[in-house]
Amino acid sequence: MSARLQSLSPTSPRWPRLLVAASLAALGTTSALAQFTLGGGAPSVSPRIPGVPSLSTDLKLQGQQTTADYIVAVVNQEPITHTDVDKRVGRIMEAASRNPNARLPPPDMLREQVLDALIDEKVQLQHAKTIGMGVSDAEVDDAIANIAAQNQISLQELRQRMRADGLDYDRYRNSLREQLLLERVRAREVNGRIRISDSELDTFNAQAAAAGRDTDLNLAHILIGVPEGASADRVRQLAAKAEALRERAAAGANFAQLVKDNTDDTGTRDNGGTFGMRPASRLPELFTDAVKDLQVGQVSKVVRSGAGFHVLKLIERENAAKATYTQQRARHILLRTTPQQSIQAARTRMAEIRKEIVGGQASFAQMARQNSEDGSATRGGDLGWAAPGQFVPEFEQALIALQPGQVSEPVVTRFGVHLIQLIERREVQLTEQQKREAARSVLREQRFEPAYEDWARELRAAAYVDMRDAP
Repeated sequence: MSARLQSLSPTSPRWPRLLVAASLAALGTTSALAQFTLGGGAPSVSPRIPGVPSLSTDLKLQGQQTTADYIVAVVNQEPITHTDVDKRVGRIMEAASRNPNARLPPPDMLREQVLDALIDEKVQLQHAKTIGMGVSDAEVDDAIANIAAQNQISLQELRQRMRADGLDYDRYRNSLREQLLLERVRAREVNGRIRISDSELDTFNAQAAAAGRDTDLNLAHILIGVPEGASADRVRQLAAKAEALRERAAAGANFAQLVKDNTDDTGTRDNGGTFGMRPASRLPELFTDAVKDLQVGQVSKVVRSGAGFHVLKLIERENAAKATYTQQRARHILLRTTPQQSIQAARTRMAEIRKEIVGGQASFAQMARQNSEDGSATRGGDLGWAAPGQFVPEFEQALIALQPGQVSEPVVTRFGVHLIQLIERREVQLTEQQKREAARSVLREQRFEPAYEDWARELRAAAYVDMRDAP
């Protein structure tokens, strides 16, 4: 699903993906927030709203004097200022500077797109509050704790880093609260508009089977990015680089190492370039066509997409009609972090517990009963059989890396510090109901963006938006 901003001008070209994702990432929100599209049609501009004074104060951003601030738009009597736009543009440009494949529109168009997105956000936040939706302090605390855990630092260290970067903690909390509320209202309002009938599920599955799209694929790739506006000579050089990598991979070179050393896709670099097992219908047709005649382990010809050149490797293929999924049974020990017990202290204590278990001085179950701060402690830490996606990503990633009987190193999640032991794995065949739910998920994903755009456009049309000229 693309995340995109649309210019105030209905004739302006769209600039996909980067802007909203970069903006949200700069706020420190989770990636799930960036999946929603921001934009819509040209704005509805109401007559000037009386009684709303102009704002003219000198502001300081990051210690530097700025030009006088002023209102650029009023949305249902709530102002958006020149500084609001400046801050969002700055965050986007900073995030783009860290991405070698980032493409930004011209500065004037970028500012128009950002203002348009801020207006949509303001309208949607107002709607959320009108219908009684909110995000509690506890939920914001949990989100911040999750961000700290993902970076393997304590909350105190997170606040210290923010102070060092000149970020105000209270403003950060407010920004995060708004992003969580936007995610919540969009999910509720848009999902409520999507209806998928049983007959549509039957038709989808039948068509997938007839077209061979009922196959699940696990692909890995190396991306050689092509910058926008690259010269013909530069494109030829990058194509030659991709072909050389394809030849090395086909000759048996370690594909994961080739990915690590060469790919421009930072999202898959650390896991060998793999996308994970997913239905062929949810992969780009360009990719599925490239691997349809390959055997598992083989490498495709170089494929060109809008992002650049891809070298694809078929890791795994299975017929969805006979598809299975892997269940894992694990046990764990959990030490929760508190002001009295930092992440580092919990990790140190957990390392000592692991040493006793691995050294044979105590069993995992025994140490779980004695030390774990989770409800599973009375069962020796046993979590039972779990399907993919049941655990938080950090926990699941560590679990997947284990062989039966192995014990992980300490793992940090938003819940605290874990020690994990894999007991056993098994393959379970998908039920007919699970296949139908998978089809429902694909159809819902396909329909989310147009449903979102319709909802956002309707909400925007009902709002009073007064565009102001610069003084």
